[in-house]
Amino acid sequence: MSEMRSENGRFYFEEKGTTTAEVTFSPMGVKVISIDHTFVSPSLRGKGIAEQLIRGVISHARSENLKIIPSCSYAEHHFDKFPEDRDVLQ
Repeated sequence: MSEMRSENGRFYFEEKGTTTAEVTFSPMGVKVISIDHTFVSPSLRGKGIAEQLIRGVISHARSENLKIIPSCSYAEHHFDKFPEDRDVLQ
């Protein structure tokens, strides 16, 4: 597995030029972002990759003093499962 990367509203993993997993987020106002979509290739599911991506967004939000709206089902699931990350929720 490659190293997690980030650019233009997304964190992602890539293999041979193809995105194998990503989470996308977009601005929703001043200091607020929405996690819109999480995708992991079927062959990589169940390995904690989506969680790594969500944690990347959470780390970004904390460092930039942003709040998060979890708009995709996986993001909602993450915040239900890990209450310690709820400090970044709007």
